[in-house]
Amino acid sequence: MYAIIETGGKQYKVQPGDVVFVEKLPAEVGGKVEFDRVLALKQDDKLQVGTPYVEGARVVAKVLEHDKHKKILVFKYKAKSNYRRRYGHRQPFTRVQIEEIRG
Repeated sequence: MYAIIETGGKQYKVQPGDVVFVEKLPAEVGGKVEFDRVLALKQDDKLQVGTPYVEGARVVAKVLEHDKHKKILVFKYKAKSNYRRRYGHRQPFTRVQIEEIRG
């Protein structure tokens, strides 16, 4: 059994027990979050594809932590004009564990 969900503008293939890093969610650590944007759902060799979402399908997950990814450095440079800019960015994320898929 697996599902393809959409959250934060990205799509994830999840199964019960998976740990997934998603865009930061407004939820408490240790709390539950439900993903209702299920694009596809596979149960018992039967695949349901939504238009655009599967009706009544839900994925329940437990929030494990909120954190930030490693820093990426962005460097802007223009030749012959002495223009250089360097800055960093750390994207926040939420780590969730998939508990169950309701179809």
